[in-house]
Amino acid sequence: MGACRTGRLGRSFAALIVALALVPVELPAQGPAQPRPKVDVARHDYGLTARALADGVYVVEGANDDFSVANGCNIINTGFIATGAGVLVINTGPSRRYGEQLRALIARTTREPVVQVLHLNLHPDYFLGNQAFADVPRVATPGTRAGMQREAKSYEDNLYRLCGDWMKGTEAMLPTQSIGPGPLRIGEREFELREFQGHTDSDLVLVDRKSGVAFVGGLVFADRVPTTPHADPKVWLRSLDALEALRLTQVVPSHGPVHTGPQGRQQTRDYIAWLDTQFTRWAEAGWEMNDVLRAPAPEAFRRFAGWPAEYTRNVAHLYPRYERAALQREKRP
Repeated sequence: MGACRTGRLGRSFAALIVALALVPVELPAQGPAQPRPKVDVARHDYGLTARALADGVYVVEGANDDFSVANGCNIINTGFIATGAGVLVINTGPSRRYGEQLRALIARTTREPVVQVLHLNLHPDYFLGNQAFADVPRVATPGTRAGMQREAKSYEDNLYRLCGDWMKGTEAMLPTQSIGPGPLRIGEREFELREFQGHTDSDLVLVDRKSGVAFVGGLVFADRVPTTPHADPKVWLRSLDALEALRLTQVVPSHGPVHTGPQGRQQTRDYIAWLDTQFTRWAEAGWEMNDVLRAPAPEAFRRFAGWPAEYTRNVAHLYPRYERAALQREKRP
């Protein structure tokens, strides 16, 4: 049985490659509508707009979708906060062009200068716009900084492949300083930084104490299939339980609509718990990846933006790990 299961690992991977080729990359969002930027592909204009969530607190919403030329690879919600002593920017988007347009938008919205950039995790659309912020401190946790340095070249290559000319001139510019969890004060604003793990090895959450707005990064997805290239589902579930204790009110996920209350956290928890439970069960039963891809999924998840392409990537990222764990348990005396 062990040898048979080992052989299945190779066959499963080959089957998945075929499945990936058959899944379209560009998919419409199927959940509740989220404001979409008015993208001008011909002019490479992201159509960025700033929406005030509270006094001095702004979100810049991306498409609740998958990376594509049609959206310029802009599927992230970035943000900025005017503190009275300058602007704190939360993430800088997927490209140099995005970063430049974000900085211009900030200048049109507030007279305060940008004084700091904060990155919430290591993924490409959190920092590939940094060239437009080369003159200010850019901070992230040590774990995020190390991950960015490790992955930067592959990010550049992958996004050029997906989005072409939108990425012209984009070169990864890394954070300049490290930051950790705890209080942060800039001007008149007091923030609380909390560090979690699970979506990546370091998932930072920023809470503005004055307004209660929380930028939760990739820890929470709303109406969207979570991305998992650096995920540990069991750790992620524990972090979501810990996040619940913060009783956040207005939540800005990096992907999906801004919302109040526990909606996005609960959606993410339900989905990750389903993956963890089903992948464990299917691996124990000896299922191959192709079997997993054909298995029925709850209708609620199938309505999420990014389905089925992102689910296919979930399987690619995570299922081999569950197969290996099942194989190791099988070999134990």
